[in-house]
Amino acid sequence: MMDLFGNSFDKTKNLLPRDGTVNYYGRLFSQQEADNYLDSLLKTIEWRNDEAIILGKKIITKRKVAWYGERPFEYTYSNTTKRALQWTDDLLTLKKVIESETGDTFNSCLLNLYHNGEEGMAWHSDGEKDLKRNGAIASLSFGAERKFAFKHKETKEKIELILEHGSLLVMKDTTQTYWLHRLPPTKRIMKPRINLTFRTIVD
Repeated sequence: MMDLFGNSFDKTKNLLPRDGTVNYYGRLFSQQEADNYLDSLLKTIEWRNDEAIILGKKIITKRKVAWYGERPFEYTYSNTTKRALQWTDDLLTLKKVIESETGDTFNSCLLNLYHNGEEGMAWHSDGEKDLKRNGAIASLSFGAERKFAFKHKETKEKIELILEHGSLLVMKDTTQTYWLHRLPPTKRIMKPRINLTFRTIVD
């Protein structure tokens, strides 16, 4: 399937061989639109260094995060709790685009800001109890192109792809139960990347 931005991705194709569903939609935005969103999100989002409690020790990450939603949801991961801020105009616009593209609905968004390639994310799955079970997580990327990897928890099979500037990846069904994912660090990339993960929180 070719689209306006030169993608040749079949968004209906499942990238995982088993035990979950991952679809890559390629770029949803023109270069100019994607550049504008990157610039705007860097300036308008209330970025904070992430905190995690690992083995009883508080760790402050270089990576920055922000948590937004339609209500002041609380979201707990890595033994720390965040309270959602009110949607910004950009986030509401992007949410509409994603919902129209995927047919899913979302009520919150966790954003990550990686200042350069040396900042990444270790193997993990998004299985927090606050999240809708087997619900879709829509991951939108702006900025530096980065490798993204999946690893099956039992068979250790690996799937890797490059997430482009302005692109959408959707994880759903039992992906979080059976697969880990990560953003491997790299010294080659000097530019920032913002990742927005639209999610559904259940009370």
